[in-house]
Amino acid sequence: MSSTDVVELILKDHRRMEDLFRTMRNAEADRAAALEEFAHLLVAHASAEEDEVYPALRRYKNVDGEDVDHSVHEHQEANEALLALLEAGDPGSDEWDEKLEELVTAVNHHADEEERTLLNDARENVADERRSQLGEAFREARAKYLEDGCGGIENVRKLVASGSE
Repeated sequence: MSSTDVVELILKDHRRMEDLFRTMRNAEADRAAALEEFAHLLVAHASAEEDEVYPALRRYKNVDGEDVDHSVHEHQEANEALLALLEAGDPGSDEWDEKLEELVTAVNHHADEEERTLLNDARENVADERRSQLGEAFREARAKYLEDGCGGIENVRKLVASGSE
């Protein structure tokens, strides 16, 4: 059975995003398909974290609330970079490559920071059973977002617009 530890589930998504970045950087690959999978994964992952994981982590005194706020802000930056790439058109163009690198930078920065702060704090301060409960909630929320086609360009536009209010 696969792990339900929320930390492991989040890390697994981070590694999948890195794989998709490698595919999107490969001119021989189906970059459009990789971007489509990436868009849905990024939005579902971030939304599920904000719905289920971050509010729970905020309640632990040994987890820094500012780290949570910062992660939410970085999700918004990633959504903006994702939208720019989705709107860049042809996956063979220079603009597309440029927007891809901006997205890679935003997402990798966030994943690295989240792993060093929030996820380490969660590992140290949140009991295994609670991490498992959070993992289940994260997985269910993430699946629902994926089912709803959350990475489509119209939804990403809505997220960017609502986040910049």
